[in-house]
Amino acid sequence: MSTIRRLVLDVLKAHEPSIITYADQLAGLERVSAVNIVVMEVDRIVENIKVTIQGEKLDYTTIEKEIKDLGGSIHSIDLVIAGKHIIEETPTHQD
Repeated sequence: MSTIRRLVLDVLKAHEPSIITYADQLAGLERVSAVNIVVMEVDRIVENIKVTIQGEKLDYTTIEKEIKDLGGSIHSIDLVIAGKHIIEETPTHQD
């Protein structure tokens, strides 16, 4: 069984549907407790967004399908947190 608790995804999407719709649809998925979306770049036709999803035992396949159903595509998985708890990152001298 999945132990994924947080995913950060780089997603390419059309201007419509809006990030409000994306957030609402993703937040409605089973086991998702929070969704955060930030627009990183806007083009004439598309937007590049960073999607952070948090929950318990997240199902990547279901999340990926929902993003595809909304017309988006996942460019990369930028962060995965799995296990019994979330390790919060602390700044280092390199940050």
